[in-house]
Amino acid sequence: MAQKAKKKKVFSALEVANICGVVNQTAINWINAGHLKAYTTPGGQFRVTPEDFAQFLKERGSEIPSVLQEVLNENKVNSNKTLLIVDDDKVLNSLIQKYLKKNFAELKIIQAYDGFEAGALMANEKPGFVILDLDLPGVDGFSLCKKIKSEAMFNNPYVVVVTALKEPGLSERVTELGSNYFLTKPLSMEKIGAIVNQWAR
Repeated sequence: MAQKAKKKKVFSALEVANICGVVNQTAINWINAGHLKAYTTPGGQFRVTPEDFAQFLKERGSEIPSVLQEVLNENKVNSNKTLLIVDDDKVLNSLIQKYLKKNFAELKIIQAYDGFEAGALMANEKPGFVILDLDLPGVDGFSLCKKIKSEAMFNNPYVVVVTALKEPGLSERVTELGSNYFLTKPLSMEKIGAIVNQWAR
């Protein structure tokens, strides 16, 4: 049975309170006062990302509890400086490769032209960043995105989905599969470069 894509763990105000050894209202007060960064769900509940929770504790000189550190480790995006370009359009694939090679000499850039080849390179190279076309021969980009974001062996690479498809709700669909970023064709090399630069730093 296919595994479901893992969602990044976030904490409720009550979980924050329990970890910090305080009552729930204290955690809510921290949020309302702006000391602890949080967002609200459609149902009006507070949610705190592990990164914001850790920053809050660091600013107060507190140690990071093991339960929080484990979540931070699980959510951490792969830092392997190998970048994989997956697109069956060989001209576009080569254009992206040449642009990135010119601007990011420190990266190892590898290429695949179908889903099967991409899967083999993913297993062997464990790239930290993947530029992934959706409309691929063999294994399609949807299946590939779900697989590489949900299986631990791939170390959670940063995935930028690129596509010429115009289906409604496509961005939301690939986000649910674990994609970190969504771009439509025709592509802006400068935009890709900015995303890679942010990841590389």
